[in-house]
Amino acid sequence: MFVDRVKITVRSGSGGDGASTFRREKYVPTGGPSGGDGGKGGNVFVLADSNMHTLMDYRYKKHFRAENGRNGQNRNMHGHKAEDITLRVPPGTVVYDDLTGKVIVDLVQEGDTVLLLPGGKGGRGNARFATAVQQAPTIAEKGEPGIEREIRLELKTIADVGLVGFPNAGKSTLLSVVSAARPKIADYHFTTLEPNLGVVAISGRSFIMADIPGLIEGAHEGQGLGHEFLRHVERTRILIHVVDGAGTEGRDPVSDIEVINNELKSYSPTLASRPQIIALNKIDAITDEGTLKGLLERLKAQGLEVYPISAVIGEGVVPLLHRAMDLVEQLPKPELHRVETVLEVEPDVKLHVTREQGVFVVRGTEVERIIARSNIDNDEALQRLQSAFKRLGVFQLLRDSGIHEGDPVRIGEAEFSFYDEEPE
Repeated sequence: MFVDRVKITVRSGSGGDGASTFRREKYVPTGGPSGGDGGKGGNVFVLADSNMHTLMDYRYKKHFRAENGRNGQNRNMHGHKAEDITLRVPPGTVVYDDLTGKVIVDLVQEGDTVLLLPGGKGGRGNARFATAVQQAPTIAEKGEPGIEREIRLELKTIADVGLVGFPNAGKSTLLSVVSAARPKIADYHFTTLEPNLGVVAISGRSFIMADIPGLIEGAHEGQGLGHEFLRHVERTRILIHVVDGAGTEGRDPVSDIEVINNELKSYSPTLASRPQIIALNKIDAITDEGTLKGLLERLKAQGLEVYPISAVIGEGVVPLLHRAMDLVEQLPKPELHRVETVLEVEPDVKLHVTREQGVFVVRGTEVERIIARSNIDNDEALQRLQSAFKRLGVFQLLRDSGIHEGDPVRIGEAEFSFYDEEPE
């Protein structure tokens, strides 16, 4: 099965907690704090691997989580750093932030690797807090929490030339004749249900050709199958528009071209503006030379570059391929979203207070980060926390919000009662 679009959840590992321990050994009379730091949580990477051809590995398994860092230990032993995880995807995969729809990275080449989510930092052990004044601290930090995000993976085939056209126009036949690709070919609509790639070699040169399911009118609104696969020709330098020149299904070839080009424009104006060659196919079925001549004149009068061919018997195919090869070599590759960035985390939240069901809820990026890494069961940690709250203006903000003694306060996952030691 060809799977080219999936949504998954990824989470980086949390940092390990710092240890709060004291050295107790024979012949070491002074002892002292000896708690080690926690290890860093695992990162989440994404890697372009040419051994993969679809996103099938992500069809059923939807959650990927890196391990947490190990906790610090006695004797200043730091916790182990957690193993990173790497999501392997085919080259040509675009990674989106599912929440914002923004492109995170376009993995074009084999080996392209990008850090999606960093692991949380390890918490500091109590040995880190020793000073000349406080020589026996009991305080230790918790590890930084990991980050969880939903991302969308979309595979866009990397090809130089894309074949577009109505169903049964002969795209798959053309691909099978000019390359070693063996797409399914039959005399009914939508025989092609997934993109097919073939390497076309001509006069010592070569390019990659992609065949996608046929388009019909209304494809950009979800009609038929083609709209699902148009992304696979977005990267192409040129399009070969395969048209049933014989009108074997009762349609006018000139109207067919107009309909398909309108669908391309509705899907992506950039794709519609790509250089295009008309492959007027099935000319072997046109018995009247005057009919063929008149059709060619109508198409050329519209400024179209037309090559009459018969894919079945190979007539006219070589000149078409030479022209396609020349254009591929002349034109630059389409601009790609090659980005190397960590998946965007939430923007900083300004400190503010809301009241929810009788509870004063304090929100803010820095204050929530501090409390997440604090052990509120430790007296020294509480004192340090209160100093941080005072510095950040949390107490004053609560007073301004009308809080009273004993009212409940929630910051992050911690909830406690308010007691004002410095009433104003």
